Amino acid sequence: MYQSHRDDEYVGEPYYGDGSVYVSPPTRTRRRMIIAAASLMALLVCGVAVDRIAAGRAESRMAKAFQEGMGTADRPSVHVRGFPVLNQLAAGSLDHVDLTAHDIAADGSTRPLPVTKLTVGMDGLKTSGSADEAHADSVTATAFLSYADVSSALGVQVSQGDEPGRVDATASLPLAGDVTVSAAVSAADGNSIAFTDVRAERGELLPPLKSLLDKALDEPIPLRNVPEGLRLRSVTTREDGIDARFTGRSVTFHPDSSSA
Repeated sequence: MYQSHRDDEYVGEPYYGDGSVYVSPPTRTRRRMIIAAASLMALLVCGVAVDRIAAGRAESRMAKAFQEGMGTADRPSVHVRGFPVLNQLAAGSLDHVDLTAHDIAADGSTRPLPVTKLTVGMDGLKTSGSADEAHADSVTATAFLSYADVSSALGVQVSQGDEPGRVDATASLPLAGDVTVSAAVSAADGNSIAFTDVRAERGELLPPLKSLLDKALDEPIPLRNVPEGLRLRSVTTREDGIDARFTGRSVTFHPDSSSA
């Protein structure tokens, strides 16, 4: 039997001759679900905003304390990891905090070598009630030392060597000319960098030049522009400088807590 196409067009909703389909308004239950979902979303957005404000305040306090303790010209960047931060603050311990500081200046014989860039990662950071002191369960840090800063500290021109883990040191004197030697770089006691296995590379090692290089390279140079309680584990050479890697466990940070 013939069946009209209009019968096929009816799919559970009333059909009107003008082609429109009647759609029933949302039920009371559906309206409640929509309102509940919107309210939950608003609460989540508000919660994230409040948590971010709390994290920002904590980051600002830590940045200020580090700047005052290390004497940096600019405040370091600080980032508190994990969410929610409010719960961490309420518990009195932050899961992980990253800090990056630039241009930590030398300070005479107390801190003879400037640090171009210092990155610090702190796990289980707990702050005291006065916020003047903080304690971390474990810390990793990398101090980047540019060859320009190392050269200024040693009094000879230092650059990347031809082999990994080595640097070239060039001494120059009027009339005596230039001489370049190669030296291995390694971690030494007292958070110091040692220059060993010195080899002549270019030029004649005249007595005045040898004396200048001996003075620069014979004694390890201490790295004191890092928080107290960290220990130097390794050093590696790069094209533009030296990376010094530190670790520490149960480290306490307080004002003027540079390594001695």
